[in-house]
Amino acid sequence: MVLHPPQLIVGARMLYLVWLPADAAAAAALVPDELEPAPGSPVFMNQYVVDDAGQTSNASSAETFGAYSLTYLGIDLAGLDTEDGTPGRWWTHYFDSSDNMLRYAAAHGVPAGAGETTLELSDGTLVATTRLRGADAIRTTAHVDVGTAVHATGQLRYLTRVDGQMTSGRYPFVMDAAETFEVTSVAFLDGAREELRALEPADPLEVVFGFYSPSISFCYPGGEGPLGTEHGS
Repeated sequence: MVLHPPQLIVGARMLYLVWLPADAAAAAALVPDELEPAPGSPVFMNQYVVDDAGQTSNASSAETFGAYSLTYLGIDLAGLDTEDGTPGRWWTHYFDSSDNMLRYAAAHGVPAGAGETTLELSDGTLVATTRLRGADAIRTTAHVDVGTAVHATGQLRYLTRVDGQMTSGRYPFVMDAAETFEVTSVAFLDGAREELRALEPADPLEVVFGFYSPSISFCYPGGEGPLGTEHGS
């Protein structure tokens, strides 16, 4: 059974950050020549967890994503903002715990590989850990108070290359974000693969965007099409 886009995920727990890298030139070098990094080559990272297969629209399929976790990273782009000013983004790394989702993502041009992510919130401290090949690779720590959650909607835009064609995908979301959110550290650990080093944050850490959502829903992927066409605008 083939899974057709879009696929809906509801109620995920998600930590999303954008920071300035220690080496902007090294980060920019990960972007294809056809695209231009945003000034300073901001790096985005999403660490999220889907706790139950029933949170996915493909739960009844043999190809279900199942319960899964994901960390992905990449570079903000110039000149490809959505209507509300959210920058287009280029994936450089994508680490997923679901074999089915890895195959699905790879078919859509995503640089998919295996990995596991955990998010643990206790006494106002959120710790998000990404593991690669059994070793801790990235650990994010933040102060979080969900409080009166802030409701938000919109679309994210990611660029991929499919069969040599640069492709743009729109990813609509609806979420409740924590009222208080402050990142205290982003650490690249010994388990991080060497190519991740180009994305390492500057010291001191400068986060330019971020949120924690205890419940976010989104389509994956949505509105895909060749860059510059109606569905890839």
